[in-house]
Amino acid sequence: MHGAPMYIAETCPGEIRGTLISMKEAFIVLGMLLGYLVGYLAVDTVGGWRIVYSVAGPIALIMAAGMWWLPSSPRWLLLCACKGRGTMDLAEERAAAAIRRLRGTGVHEQVVSHQLQETRQSLEQVQNEASFSEIFEGGSLKALVIGCGLVLFQQITGQPSVLYYAAAIFQSAGFAAASDATRASVLLGFVKVVMTLFAVWKVDKLGRRPLLITGVTGLVLALFLLTVYYAFVQSFSALAVIALLLYVSSYQVSFGPISWLMVSEIFPLRTRGRALSIAVLLNFAANAVVTFAFSPLEAAIGTAATFLVFGIIGIFALVFVIIKVPETKGLSLEEIEEKLSR
Repeated sequence: MHGAPMYIAETCPGEIRGTLISMKEAFIVLGMLLGYLVGYLAVDTVGGWRIVYSVAGPIALIMAAGMWWLPSSPRWLLLCACKGRGTMDLAEERAAAAIRRLRGTGVHEQVVSHQLQETRQSLEQVQNEASFSEIFEGGSLKALVIGCGLVLFQQITGQPSVLYYAAAIFQSAGFAAASDATRASVLLGFVKVVMTLFAVWKVDKLGRRPLLITGVTGLVLALFLLTVYYAFVQSFSALAVIALLLYVSSYQVSFGPISWLMVSEIFPLRTRGRALSIAVLLNFAANAVVTFAFSPLEAAIGTAATFLVFGIIGIFALVFVIIKVPETKGLSLEEIEEKLSR
């Protein structure tokens, strides 16, 4: 969750960065769908959970083996040299070799030289390790507000709670048995995959902001539909199912892939590792808070009011995206850093 988007952002061309980082989210939800399918096939088997883990194990081993094959990030190699860990000449030689390996043997030397020069320019002031306080200064602070805002709203708009409530929603629609619940999970997983692939397809064509604004708008609408369902029309279970599928679809074209894309590309190279760590920590902390707070909140104010609260927070999230989140489509990481430092 932390290293993968940062590595992809630092090693791929700017014009396809959005597609490649969004593909990470696409493969995550594809893995979920495969997990749901295996779970569905093993749901009536005693000890079927062992089958689920045994299928996942070999895939993890392949992933681990592949990690050893990856070259170091060219930007990271130059950053290390700027901090006194090795000579700049050796770092440039290794960075150039990494770029050629990442881009393929047919990459033009002018492309290699341009990336090295652009990265060097962004690191001109780096002579030592960035202090922790530097994250809260200048362009780093602006990027931190954007990144932390996105991952915070990603969670406090109810994403954990809505998905955890999915089983109850499907039960109200007539999917009561365990096998029915697993079939419903497969349906949700399929919708997540399709909508994430749509985001992958469009993120470098439409840009980050249009997908975020459209998706968060749909997410807010879905939350208000769930509010109406639980407050007034619980006999009309189809409305809850439609709202749930709308929520999942909207989330997967916006906060799902785009939040991780944005936090991997907006932080300055000098503070990127630490700043991204803060964003990831905030994301999972917010996930835990929403997960544990949902049941007490629901007991205190009711299900309808709880979804209403999430919907109102969603409106604040939409305003935040419109006002604070910049468009980064087609820009190199160094160009994004310069844009946020103004």
